[in-house]
Amino acid sequence: MNTYTPNPIDTSDIELSSDLLELTEKLAENTHDVWAVGRINQGWKYGKQRNDEKKETPCLVPYGELPESEKDYDRNTTIETLKTILKLGYTIQKK
Repeated sequence: MNTYTPNPIDTSDIELSSDLLELTEKLAENTHDVWAVGRINQGWKYGKQRNDEKKETPCLVPYGELPESEKDYDRNTTIETLKTILKLGYTIQKK
């Protein structure tokens, strides 16, 4: 029986500045690229439909070619990471 109960840090009170929101898209693209490198290194390749046995996925394309639903997944991860950094008291500034 699985008794795991996720308990993410509540970031609902954190708002990202316009600068950080602009950064979000670049970080989301990088998140996708890091994921893609990992998949390729595991032997995955592009396929029109996901097939775990053949290690094929339609998501092995450049970020700009992903469907919005896939981009949203990477954006969400990025946004929550940035909000968590701020919630934990860190600052983010551009040089």
